[in-house]
Amino acid sequence: MNPISRRKFVKSTACVSAGFFGLHRLFATNAYAAPAAVGSRFGPLVPDPKGIVDLPDGFRYSIVGRVGDFMSDGLRTPGAPDGMGTFADENGKTIIVRNHELTPGANFAGPFGTQYELFDLVDKKKLYDVGKAGRPALGGTSTVVFDTATQKVESEFMSLLGTTRNCAGGVTPWNSWVTCEETVQRAGKFARRDHGYVFEVPATTRMNLHRAVPITGMGRFNHEAIAVDPRTGIVYLTEDRPDGLFYRYLPKSYGELYKGGKLQALAVKDIRSADTRNWNEDSIAFPVNLPAAVKWIDIDDVRSPEDDLRYQGFESGAAVFARGEGIWFGNSEVYFACTNGGKTLTGQIFRYVPSEFEGDKNERKYPARLELFLEPNDSNLLENADTLTVAPWGDLFVCEDGSENDFIRGVTQNGEIYNFAFNHYNSSEFCGVCFSPDGTTMFVNIQGPGITLAITGPWTG
Repeated sequence: MNPISRRKFVKSTACVSAGFFGLHRLFATNAYAAPAAVGSRFGPLVPDPKGIVDLPDGFRYSIVGRVGDFMSDGLRTPGAPDGMGTFADENGKTIIVRNHELTPGANFAGPFGTQYELFDLVDKKKLYDVGKAGRPALGGTSTVVFDTATQKVESEFMSLLGTTRNCAGGVTPWNSWVTCEETVQRAGKFARRDHGYVFEVPATTRMNLHRAVPITGMGRFNHEAIAVDPRTGIVYLTEDRPDGLFYRYLPKSYGELYKGGKLQALAVKDIRSADTRNWNEDSIAFPVNLPAAVKWIDIDDVRSPEDDLRYQGFESGAAVFARGEGIWFGNSEVYFACTNGGKTLTGQIFRYVPSEFEGDKNERKYPARLELFLEPNDSNLLENADTLTVAPWGDLFVCEDGSENDFIRGVTQNGEIYNFAFNHYNSSEFCGVCFSPDGTTMFVNIQGPGITLAITGPWTG
């Protein structure tokens, strides 16, 4: 996009008052719903004598993996663990696929050792980018086979390599993990190929490095995470940018993302280029708990060599979001976090309710709805929501990425917030929260220095 269009975009996102008069008519109110106080579904947090994670009474954790540990394939457990998903195998074991948000040159935390001495153990043809100047792309995914009955790791291995900054992703109904690159790095001094894509990784107990092939139809942008509606196979995608969009991918064939599809961006129906961030004190707020009808706008040139998909979408009427991050399908709905949304920039959580005719021509008559589910504007309740999941009984569990004192917060279906875990170890973020398929175990990462935890206890429904 040319510089004039970019300036026009910035001006439009800063001056949104006029558009929000239409939004006011759409919602028919400017009321703001105050968040509930922190509750105690599981009781108060108990200080951890080991100084790692404070949990409610009756809950306990074990360490599943640490950065630098040797894995079953001879490589080292990479650092910067981020998004994760779980799957059940036919023998009742849990398969965990775990992202690693590493950049080239972070060899101190990479799978090949500090001097890349283990690099020859892998088939380099399976890497997306072997890099230049002796610096391979170090991001990717590791797979852990875990027995929830014994709470033991059975095997651990790299399942995808040669990508960059694999932040979050999402599980699919066809037993794969879609991992996302949170970067728009171009081929150049250190990279042989352009980055900014998503990749699919089969969930398997068989120790195997999967060949990394980008799903280019899902767009090249600063990806964060995805969620799949199991009914339709439609994929929803977040973009980690202060002026990002919310996308969906309509695959040509269910469960076969590589065969192509259509990428679209969400727009609030009847409100052109709506700003959901609630940053502008002079504008009418995007109200909490008042759903708005939506429509979808086609996105062209999805490989985006100029990194301009969000500008293209906004100028065509798409809504703008404040750093879309974690996303999860649950309760027949899609929940996603916007880390810097809200008047205090401390985070929002949106709920998207698909149309009965999602992706069909009839959705124009029966549109999906977007709701700002939560915007506390109080860091004591929620500070910079990041990755999230939906628990088996319907609550959300949200990892914070704040300045310090990071929690895992629970959120009931009516919006009540409670504390579940506190990082007593350091000021790093929790990330990748998810549950085992049998519902007995929560898995979560402390990103720095790089620890994966399994948490068990008296879960309730």
